[in-house]
Amino acid sequence: MLSLRNFSRLDQSEKKAVNIHEGIESTLLLLNHRLHPKIEIIKKYGNLPPVQCYPAQLNQVFMNILSNGIDALLELDNQNQKQILIKTEVTELETVIITFRDNGDGIDAEIQSKIFDPFFTTKPINKGTGLGLAISHQIIQKHQGNIQLKSEFGYGTEFALEIPIALAVNHKSDT
Repeated sequence: MLSLRNFSRLDQSEKKAVNIHEGIESTLLLLNHRLHPKIEIIKKYGNLPPVQCYPAQLNQVFMNILSNGIDALLELDNQNQKQILIKTEVTELETVIITFRDNGDGIDAEIQSKIFDPFFTTKPINKGTGLGLAISHQIIQKHQGNIQLKSEFGYGTEFALEIPIALAVNHKSDT
């Protein structure tokens, strides 16, 4: 229950300085039933400061990306060692980069430009809505960051999220 509460952070709908690794770990715990023993998670966590963010929304991004990676890996029959690498690091520009890379089949170059479009999905009917990555893209933009896809068909997929450590406050002018 604590992991579910940490993941959803329903009591924290405002911006808050949080430990990104705790959000990733809560998400992994919720997805553990789909991972073990078929998929190995490799963590290369950097030394991150607390990040000013909307924690529940960022956890939703982690869930969407990890779920898609798990789906892609579980579709593979011919691969012995299925892996997802999660890497975090701080940049000199005061941003945090969170990378999720799987060793699945990758995404065909012809559809990569559509991957963040609402309702676009490569999944069979009744298996996906095509909203997960579109929503994730919007959430990362709300965090004044960006999300990048790198994928080569046959060699896996990588999503890199970059968000500022301190999320600027939007001030409205009274004049």
